[in-house]
Amino acid sequence: MKNILQHINKAFDHRIRLGIMSILMVNEYADFTTLKELLGVTDGNLASHAKALESEEYIMIEKQFIGKKPNTRYIATKDGRKAFKDHIDALEKLIQKS
Repeated sequence: MKNILQHINKAFDHRIRLGIMSILMVNEYADFTTLKELLGVTDGNLASHAKALESEEYIMIEKQFIGKKPNTRYIATKDGRKAFKDHIDALEKLIQKS
């Protein structure tokens, strides 16, 4: 049991971070508005949780302009995809042991 718990990643403890990564695992990228609407969170909550994932190097944040409008895009990194998959695998193993 102890070995399984070691693979549960604290970076994904919060439901918003879990949601961000879940969306990015099945999409090449997602923009700020899409994530905000899908997760039902405020601008500040999304920005702070995205920043936490970026600081772990689990996502990349790209800022650009589309026309004159700013657009922020989020992309899961290779390390982020692996860490999230390991996290989900550990949760599944934990559930199976219960």
